[in-house]
Amino acid sequence: MNVVELRQYTLRPGRRDELIELFEREFVESQEALGIRLPGRFRDLDDPDRFVWVRGFESMEARKAALEAFYTGPVWKRHGPAANATMLDSGNVLLLRPLGADFPAVVPPLVTVTISDPVEDFDKSSVCFETLDVENTFPRLPVREGEKVFVRFDFSGEAMGSLRLSRVGS
Repeated sequence: MNVVELRQYTLRPGRRDELIELFEREFVESQEALGIRLPGRFRDLDDPDRFVWVRGFESMEARKAALEAFYTGPVWKRHGPAANATMLDSGNVLLLRPLGADFPAVVPPLVTVTISDPVEDFDKSSVCFETLDVENTFPRLPVREGEKVFVRFDFSGEAMGSLRLSRVGS
């Protein structure tokens, strides 16, 4: 994965489990079939109305092609309106590039994500990312622009960081 999206959705109160059930049932395999990696889908432990997920692509060109295929395809046409009905905001998206290790094959149940200013020193064996400062090749889905961030995923089970998440799905 050379291109990663960290997507944080603010949902209508009480609708998170509805979105997760729909997402797991309809959107995981349909995206993976297009070459999109989905290494993590999470509940925010501190906000019952937030759903956080990560998806990855080999390149910006692959991202554009896969997203065009998914969002014009039959699965999104059939189930997208139901997903959108659960959301208040889906625009909190960071476009990132990897700096360290890849996601583990099996993501542990508790994950902590820290989003900070860029750093020079970090453990290269950690799952870390920084802002990918390129043009968004799929403007239908906006990403946060003009920000430089460092993102670190911690799978140790320690609940410290800006986002404390519990894994969804397998």
